[in-house]
Amino acid sequence: MSEFPSEHEQEPRQPASRQGEQASEHSPQAPETGHSPEGENPEPAPAGEPSTGHVPPEDLERFQQALDALRDRIGGIVLGQDDALDALLCGLLSGGHVLLEGVPGIAKTLLAKLLARCLELDYARIQFTPDLMPSDVVGTSVFNMEARRFEFQKGPVFAQVVLIDEINRAPAKTQAALFEVMEERQITYDGVRHAMKAPFFVVATQNPIEQEGTYRLPEAQLDRFLFRIKMGYPGLADEEALLRRFKDNFRAQEPDAVDPVLDAATLLACQAMVERVHATDALCAYIAAIVHATRDHGSLYLGASPRASLGILKASKAMALMEGRDYVLPEDVQAAALPVLNHRILLTSERELEGLEPETVVRDIMAGIELPR
Repeated sequence: MSEFPSEHEQEPRQPASRQGEQASEHSPQAPETGHSPEGENPEPAPAGEPSTGHVPPEDLERFQQALDALRDRIGGIVLGQDDALDALLCGLLSGGHVLLEGVPGIAKTLLAKLLARCLELDYARIQFTPDLMPSDVVGTSVFNMEARRFEFQKGPVFAQVVLIDEINRAPAKTQAALFEVMEERQITYDGVRHAMKAPFFVVATQNPIEQEGTYRLPEAQLDRFLFRIKMGYPGLADEEALLRRFKDNFRAQEPDAVDPVLDAATLLACQAMVERVHATDALCAYIAAIVHATRDHGSLYLGASPRASLGILKASKAMALMEGRDYVLPEDVQAAALPVLNHRILLTSERELEGLEPETVVRDIMAGIELPR
């Protein structure tokens, strides 16, 4: 497994203010997005064009190798869900959490389990049920007879990859137990802070069809997921291939038989590489304009928060890196905006009765905003 250089081995980067001073010394009219030789007056660079090589080519190659290994291992078992797999990997590389939503039987849980098996990390699965208590998730105090004191017994959420199956089956008090750990990567119990081991990644699944015995996720809980990925049915060819694979062996390629392809150090290096992807100020303004437009849109009852803006920025950087680039394009922002915003905005009751989808509103908003140049 290839290793990425650690942070102290990489060439130190100068603060943005100092870079700007040096650029102005050589070319007073040079834009922020590019450097030019002395004596030339360059045209402004496009919004997505990088100013410097923020990610070395050799690191980009190693990143692609790690990404391809995950895609090949998981995509070879789960057929017809390539878009969902890429979105799941994007959420992982962005350092966010992902909510998988879809009807029963389309491999939501299998997809999450396979990703966990492909990562050489601590893994735990929590099946949410109506009688599940917060202590069953985060842990509880147990009296030690020998030491004659209470000791904190950690719950399953202290794993590095946590699969929460059917998250909407548990009541609100159990869902609320996830607020702190998903946002702050820690649990506070009896006044004592217990930090999660990095990397920490939560994947939850839910079925949007059933209403009996379910509890709707509150907005505060939904907002802690970077993505909501809506999974659909596989295509006809993929379903035929699935049947051919299992017709003679009903236990073909079970998740437990999958070997890890990525360890914690490599994953953390990939996440650090995502941070170094270049995004111009014009693209940041474009993201802010999209999110701001959701707050006074006539079809929306609730707009997106600044957490959504940060989520779009992180996800667009990860998408750019997954495409082999160390700079963000407006297309990356548009692709990231849909899964980041589709669960953070609320339609008005009239629009909801009309069958309007949140994704349609987001597309309309982006169509009305001029692309950065």
